[in-house]
Amino acid sequence: MTSVVAVDLGKTGCRAMLWSSADSSRAVSSVAGAPGLAAPDGVAAARAAVRAAVEPLLQQAGGDRPESVLVGAAGAASAPAAARSLVAALLEDLPVQEAAVTSDAVTAHAGALGGRAGVVLAIGTGAVAVGIGTDGTYARVDGWGPLLGDDGSGARIGTAGLRAALRAHDGRGPDTVLLDAAVGLFGDLERLPATVGRDGNPARTAAAFAPEVARAAEAGDAVASAIVRDAAADLAETALAAAGRITTGGEPLPTAVTGGLTGLGPALMAPLTAALTGSGLPVRLTPALGDPLDGARLLALDRATPHTSLVVRVRRTTANPPLPTPATPPASV
Repeated sequence: MTSVVAVDLGKTGCRAMLWSSADSSRAVSSVAGAPGLAAPDGVAAARAAVRAAVEPLLQQAGGDRPESVLVGAAGAASAPAAARSLVAALLEDLPVQEAAVTSDAVTAHAGALGGRAGVVLAIGTGAVAVGIGTDGTYARVDGWGPLLGDDGSGARIGTAGLRAALRAHDGRGPDTVLLDAAVGLFGDLERLPATVGRDGNPARTAAAFAPEVARAAEAGDAVASAIVRDAAADLAETALAAAGRITTGGEPLPTAVTGGLTGLGPALMAPLTAALTGSGLPVRLTPALGDPLDGARLLALDRATPHTSLVVRVRRTTANPPLPTPATPPASV
């Protein structure tokens, strides 16, 4: 067996895991994330984040140095040149024989489905579905952000709930318990626009209201129930669109739903499940098997999955000999 480093590099956080072949142990390190490979300074920021997360693990490993590192990075799908640049940088920075980079959506998919073909619907503040077919066909649906997409997401549910609360407050809409819920969470509704935007991430702030909308729906509030039902329909449409764009080989397509929004419970998950299973498409709902770190480790070790063509992978040559692991990032980062 081979020791590998798996990295999940997102925009808010970067987690690295060293999986040791000697005893199958795992050590995990976490640091701040990077803006995504598509950003102007994406490669430099990603390089610094990966090193900051990986170096403590290498120091712990001692003589059991990993064979390879695989990074699932935000923005890699839309910036293939940046992904290749990051691979080259990792070979310069880390004492591994092979470096690889792919999209964090690909590693999340591999982790959730154990490297099989299928669809993964990831729902949290945003919403995106990734489908990978038996022949490596790839489809990404939605994930366009709160202004242009992310239909059914936590940000969309929370925003719809807050809009309904303001309509009730103004007398423009029906009574709803969301009015009191919004006051309880955010305070004076006259100041709600400023409150939602004060931390620079209004989508995340609005998403914090999504659990209140789900609780109100569970309690029978008609306005909240309609919001959650509409979100479930949007999410099902996203997942099914991904399923329809990939090659299934005629078999039922494993479909997993992951992310924090699954914690809203039956108010969202029951209609979402019903919409997926009743669609007529050959989808088979399955629990998620693992997370993006599990997916990155799997893809580092196994090249026989349908994800292989989506991974940029380079082995070390005499042109990029291994360097000692430095204590601090190089000045160029």
